[in-house]
Amino acid sequence: MLDVADLAKRLIAAPSVTPATGAVFTELEAMLVPLGFAVHRFTRGDGAEGSEEAPVENLFALRAGPAGSKHFAFAGHLDVVPPGEGWASDPFEPQVRGELLHGRGAVDMKGAIAAMVAAVAEVPQEAGTISFIITGDEEGPALHGTRALIDYMTEAGIQPDLCLVGEPTSVNRLGDMVKIGRRGSVNIFIDVEGTQGHVAYPHLADNPLPKLVAILGELDALTLDTGTKWFQPSNLEITDINVGNRAHNVIPAAGAARISIRFNDLHTGKSLSDRVCAIAEKHGGKARPVISGEPFLTEPGAFSKLVAAAVEAETGVAPELSTTGGTSDARFLRAVCPVIEFGLCNATMHKRDEAVAIPDLDVLARIYARIAHNALALAETEN
Repeated sequence: MLDVADLAKRLIAAPSVTPATGAVFTELEAMLVPLGFAVHRFTRGDGAEGSEEAPVENLFALRAGPAGSKHFAFAGHLDVVPPGEGWASDPFEPQVRGELLHGRGAVDMKGAIAAMVAAVAEVPQEAGTISFIITGDEEGPALHGTRALIDYMTEAGIQPDLCLVGEPTSVNRLGDMVKIGRRGSVNIFIDVEGTQGHVAYPHLADNPLPKLVAILGELDALTLDTGTKWFQPSNLEITDINVGNRAHNVIPAAGAARISIRFNDLHTGKSLSDRVCAIAEKHGGKARPVISGEPFLTEPGAFSKLVAAAVEAETGVAPELSTTGGTSDARFLRAVCPVIEFGLCNATMHKRDEAVAIPDLDVLARIYARIAHNALALAETEN
């Protein structure tokens, strides 16, 4: 098997703070071409740097198997969050200390992509078709990343049968958790307008803040649901309140707030948005929802059993099937084919001195190889 740690080092050494373009994709292309993959790279987005429309690079790689064979896809992202200050070493100069490989993206998720590359080197081309769906915009707005890749696949008539996303799903040890779904996410911005005035003359003003407080109070008191078999209860959190009033004797002209809702499959982004908008309007405010993703569930079945069996065969751990945590690009890919997420331990992702255990990289590559080989051998496409 290829040296997974070496592959991971090459990817880490190519800085790729979101939105990623350039060198890191060149490194991945150089890894895949010798393995028989045809690589297509493209950029979407034409806005200024730092904007939601900033250019994003994407990569789709395909190694076609025999005519009529199954198509298994690996998916992930090469962009990383900003490293911040205080690292023990340069975050983009991979360092091995003991059994740990340090560097931004070691866990989330350049290490997993390195394991995917090593895995496909062990799967013969005659076993079936394998593809890589890799974006540079998962950690950012996600406007021109995986959605652009899906558009490309649709236009090209490419349809994977099953997809595995390499997000870091393991918690306490490699293999203890597999994600078979995710909750949806919607952020809603609430504004209340009033009339500015002197606090001593309230009859000449219209204070927006009691209205804003009433809106937030009613929203905070909501019980959206009590959960389902596979999903925890939906939760609504107030994430920001902004008035900007620096004067103690002035009634402000406006108030604003933001809420975030993570919701299960009892709801849709629209149904929750409509509910919040109605509450805001009742109290004299307005709400503007931004839906980031809908909930999805890949029902336990042949695919999840296949993944769990591969994990247990290499680690001795029977993984928990879960839908907990934040969102990922699986929220888009679920519209293409059944999708499951499995990857490294997530304890250090997005943290200073992010690190992965090198033995875990080797084990993950073997798990991915088993999953790919067995997924291609499925008698029929099931989820």
